[in-house]
Amino acid sequence: MIGKLKGLIDSFGEDFVILDVNGVGYVVQCSARTLQKLPRVGEAAALAIETQVREDAIRLFGFSSDAERDWFRLLQSVQGVGAKVALAILSVLGPNDLSQAIAGADKASVARAPGVGPKLAARIVAELKDKAPAFGAVDAAAARLADMSDEAPATPPALRDAVSALVNLGYGRPQAAAAVAASARALGEDAQTSALIRQGLKELAQ
Repeated sequence: MIGKLKGLIDSFGEDFVILDVNGVGYVVQCSARTLQKLPRVGEAAALAIETQVREDAIRLFGFSSDAERDWFRLLQSVQGVGAKVALAILSVLGPNDLSQAIAGADKASVARAPGVGPKLAARIVAELKDKAPAFGAVDAAAARLADMSDEAPATPPALRDAVSALVNLGYGRPQAAAAVAASARALGEDAQTSALIRQGLKELAQ
């Protein structure tokens, strides 16, 4: 099994990169996020690799970090999630954002991935919620803010309104929740919505 590849970028495809390792070109499928992080053609790169062996093919999947590869494996433990859907989810949400989204029961963020409908997103959140903290840096305060379910603990209206405002500006709920949680720590729990939004935008700009 191949666990890691280091070589030169030979060329890019829509959802893959060809990595030249000592004259051998490996076709490695990647998430959009990983492809965007890779250097230009001819430059050196290293990828964590997941090898999947099928009767008719051997497929290589590449990741910019071990955490992303771990999530790729974990996502496929959910019924209905194959390699293509797992990569689609990781194209929309990085490992930490995915951990935050699942810990906060943020089904809408997971459902942003192509091929993931509301029912599948709900199943992913339900089955992986208890595992999310072990697979990324989960901010407990941000997870509470991101959780819009009926069972979510009560949250001060100013914080919840600030998260909604940032989401309406186009930010994902996990990112917005993390920014508002950080803002509340900096400004105090009694901060007004407008102040939380301003501070949240500063956090997101960093």
